[in-house]
Amino acid sequence: MSHMPERTPDGRYIVVNGRRWRASDPSLPEERRRELVGELMSARRAMGAAKRAGDPEAERAARERVHAAKVALGERGPKWWERQAAG
Repeated sequence: MSHMPERTPDGRYIVVNGRRWRASDPSLPEERRRELVGELMSARRAMGAAKRAGDPEAERAARERVHAAKVALGERGPKWWERQAAG
């Protein structure tokens, strides 16, 4: 990526084309974050390939992989800032 997206002042969201998206958990170790981003990109490629092939079962499996990677990154599921505040 050539530049970092804008973040909200609290750092919880990135702003892309005027829309807020939940940011990744900044407490993730860099190596783990890289692994998860790699899995996310691989899953997105698999989703595209499944769509092009007209394979709904493979598409569903790829979507599940995307979701799992995004949850692990903190972009979906429980809010990472609430977990950090609690403990």
